[in-house]
Amino acid sequence: MMSIKDLQNILPQVGKIELISFRTEKKGAIETTNEIEISVKEGIVGDHQNKKGSKRMVTLIQKEHLEVVSALLGKKVTIQQSRRNLLVSGINLLALHNRQFKLGNDIILEGTGYCVPCSQMETTLGPGGFNAMRGHGGITATVVKGGTLALHDSIVLIKNTLS
Repeated sequence: MMSIKDLQNILPQVGKIELISFRTEKKGAIETTNEIEISVKEGIVGDHQNKKGSKRMVTLIQKEHLEVVSALLGKKVTIQQSRRNLLVSGINLLALHNRQFKLGNDIILEGTGYCVPCSQMETTLGPGGFNAMRGHGGITATVVKGGTLALHDSIVLIKNTLS
């Protein structure tokens, strides 16, 4: 029988990048793009969160979780409203916490934390928005190796970093 630790290192699903977004100012408008540079020094190049060494260089949220939040609120919730950088599908992002994973052919990120909602979710999503996002906010990541990310690139677990 496999241990929990062994099971945590098995993630056969290959996810897909559904949407790429960034914002140039802290509370600025969300911009979307088909392709973007991700660097070890800046994270998402051009994004306001581009601080070297930050554990929040890139934020990711699951498409499937946005659908849950939408159902809880009774209205469509978009990645722009969630204020995350990458919308992914087909892989459990929470399984990537404290692990390294690959985006596309070159980029390596390390999941550093859970992206918990802030009070702005109540304003952005309306009454109940904060609580609807709890447990569905995705993860934060730091950049181990940069490169160019494009829509529909893959996302896959590459190794357990906290053995």
